[in-house]
Amino acid sequence: MRDLLEGLPESGPTRPNQLFYGDNLTIMRKLPSACVDLLYLDPPFNSQRTYNLIYRKATGAPVPEQEEAFCDAWELDEEKQEMVRSMPIVLRRHGVDHDLVRFWDAWISALRNTQPRMLAYLVYMTFRLLEMRSLLKPTGSLYLHCDPTASHYMKVILDGLFGHANFRNEVIWKRTFSHGSARRWGDVHDVLLFYTKSDRYTWNRVLQAHAPGYVAEKYRQSDARGRYQLVVLTGPGTTNGPSGQPWRGYDPTTAGRHWVVPRAGLAELRADGIDVPDELHAQLDLLYEHGFIVFPRKRGGTGIPRFKLHLPEGQSAQDVILDVPPINSQAKERLGFPTQKPIALLKRIIQASSNEGDYVFDPFCGCGSAIYAAQELGRRWIGCDIAILSVQLVRDVLRKRYGLEEGRDYEMTGVPRSVEAARELFRHEPLQFQHWAVELAGGFCSTRLSGDRGVDGRIYFETSSGLKHMVLSVKGGKLSPAIVRELAGTIGGQQGAMLGGLVCLNEPTRGMREAAGSAGMCDYLGIAYPRLQIRTIGDLLGKQAFSTPSRVQTLDWERQIRLPF
Repeated sequence: MRDLLEGLPESGPTRPNQLFYGDNLTIMRKLPSACVDLLYLDPPFNSQRTYNLIYRKATGAPVPEQEEAFCDAWELDEEKQEMVRSMPIVLRRHGVDHDLVRFWDAWISALRNTQPRMLAYLVYMTFRLLEMRSLLKPTGSLYLHCDPTASHYMKVILDGLFGHANFRNEVIWKRTFSHGSARRWGDVHDVLLFYTKSDRYTWNRVLQAHAPGYVAEKYRQSDARGRYQLVVLTGPGTTNGPSGQPWRGYDPTTAGRHWVVPRAGLAELRADGIDVPDELHAQLDLLYEHGFIVFPRKRGGTGIPRFKLHLPEGQSAQDVILDVPPINSQAKERLGFPTQKPIALLKRIIQASSNEGDYVFDPFCGCGSAIYAAQELGRRWIGCDIAILSVQLVRDVLRKRYGLEEGRDYEMTGVPRSVEAARELFRHEPLQFQHWAVELAGGFCSTRLSGDRGVDGRIYFETSSGLKHMVLSVKGGKLSPAIVRELAGTIGGQQGAMLGGLVCLNEPTRGMREAAGSAGMCDYLGIAYPRLQIRTIGDLLGKQAFSTPSRVQTLDWERQIRLPF
């Protein structure tokens, strides 16, 4: 991976984009520092929602493993306890302000016994945000997309990591339509926290469409330049300079005001190739001669001079986004992720905080909305996700919607295509190898942190008596018949388990196959299934799936992912 990424900031516009499968913390630590112009992240929020429901759609049935995934992920287990203990050291190593280190110690005391899951979530996010800060260029920006459940906690962390002075906006996006709630206000919005690496950051003015009815109400008149409204030419307060002197018979001082020359009118004149003088009264004369200023007629004479403010192409994007609707059930871009964000929302962010050719990085890319928006806007992109289904889905969308081919238009890293590549993954990332092997087998990775008796995942299938499953165990190292016997004993202790499957990197021994055969058969609807089955990584790469009743063939990505185009 290092060879692939070396020199990333200096790479030319033809360099491939990057799509990674794996843990984003590991991936970010291998990326060069100061290589990214814009970071957008839509991580799992600290709420009781389920974030892998695309798997539920794939199986056609609720999957208990995924229903509990979020809660299990934020248990304050021993690994996160160690992260908590090391956090002050890590913060100091990254040069974080001493006050934040002290504040973190206070938070640990406050949250450890009151909200341990919140503490686990904050630890998880803080370690990743530290790496993201290192990846950003001095002119870079970060947008963290979250909901009100944890946004206030995350803002405190971001203030400490990026500095409160580099906080730019809290952007509100109306993510759903109005709905009622029996005992509180309807929750219909998400929060985007916008931070920059420094005060020298990329910013482009982005226009959004005018609100319905606004044009008809405010811009009722028209001339050769288009629709306009009349606005005053003066501001409050008097001055002793030229802006306080009379012009064409009108003295603003008598009304306690002074002249304010509209920049919009001068900009239109310059766009027409007309030289604009520096003297204030000369500018007013020029605007009058070209029809920008009018004196309304009133009984007894003329009224106060007014300026024709012509209708702009759009209004500047605001920090409350109401004009980007959620993705409806019939939308062409809909891919099945319940938390999928509209490409239009991502395009607005990317347009505002990056330029063509810049690198946009989404470390939780999910179904890939940020990647597609970056591609459409001529940016280069980096995306990663820990779910192989997400990575495969992004690959398919890039090919079918955008005509991009892996190897030619982008590089995909971390997905083994051979047994040799799987061995390499096991040597360097054994946990990621386990995760990949379970998903390669068509299963769901175990989210239990303890007490799961060596079960690494499950394959679910529907039966006449409800949802049942095959327990999966993954072995990348040495093999022996004892492993098979242990798995056979595990099946009986797992509620709903009918079968067991062993995924091994190396070829199983004869004794292992005999032990598997001695586990017997499981009959369902007149079909006998081996109660304990063994598949090698080579078998699974060759599409030799485990034999189970009526399950989704997740090995066949082309058939499983039904794209709406």
